[in-house]
Amino acid sequence: MTEATDSTGGTGSTSGLDFTGSVVVVTGGSRGIGRGIAEAFLAAGADVTICGRSEPPADALPTGGGRRAMFVAADVRDAEQAAGVVAATVEHHGRIDVLVNNAGGSPAVPAADASARFVSQVVALNLLAPFFCAQAANRVMQEDSGGSIVNIGSVSALRPSPGTAAYGAAKAGLLNLTRTLAVEWAPKVRVNCVVAGMVATEAADHHYGGATGLAAVAATVPLGRMGTPADVAGACLFLASPLASYVSGAALEVHGGGESPAFLTALAGTDRSESG
Repeated sequence: MTEATDSTGGTGSTSGLDFTGSVVVVTGGSRGIGRGIAEAFLAAGADVTICGRSEPPADALPTGGGRRAMFVAADVRDAEQAAGVVAATVEHHGRIDVLVNNAGGSPAVPAADASARFVSQVVALNLLAPFFCAQAANRVMQEDSGGSIVNIGSVSALRPSPGTAAYGAAKAGLLNLTRTLAVEWAPKVRVNCVVAGMVATEAADHHYGGATGLAAVAATVPLGRMGTPADVAGACLFLASPLASYVSGAALEVHGGGESPAFLTALAGTDRSESG
């Protein structure tokens, strides 16, 4: 069952997680979270296109369900190249049913030291690129049978983001963009956002200083572990499926329960019986 057959009011049956016949585009789908998303859609029966600035070796492309993802070289911060990814997908597969705007990220730089060029590039990747890709996909979906757009956001949009101020601000903008597009493009196209928490990837391993750092961070998560690309992928499959046919403009938080309030950490080990 494809998303397109049920994008505006489906039955909600469990067959919604079978994407046989569907065509899915995942930006930044060659590694990390994006790769996990691409592999999950492939395993569910979809044909998948991924994109990125550098083409991986053919044998390194995501696989699943007996199929390999198709790759299109593009810098999705450029509107014409973003549209080219959608055009290449439609030319090859004849349609597009689901777009997952996954490409994003930012190195850590103190806000006081971030150059204008750096800030512009971070905002372009995390906010403008999803906008450009969504515009291109929507044009096709509106002329066809509809579809689903899923933006990959971050908990950095919901709280202070020291060291990655431009990233957090861009992801906050992505939440607003999600809700606005859900209104403008309804009823044929649903637009939702997965608000991802801390996810264990190669990049996270480097960011948190290896296994020891990852374990320390995981201990702060109520569910006791970091997320995985598969956790984010599962949310994407749900939001793109007929099971979510009445879900649009939503921000689904996939963060293991969030973060323990700072005051509880500060009070740990203190004797509160002496208060008052």
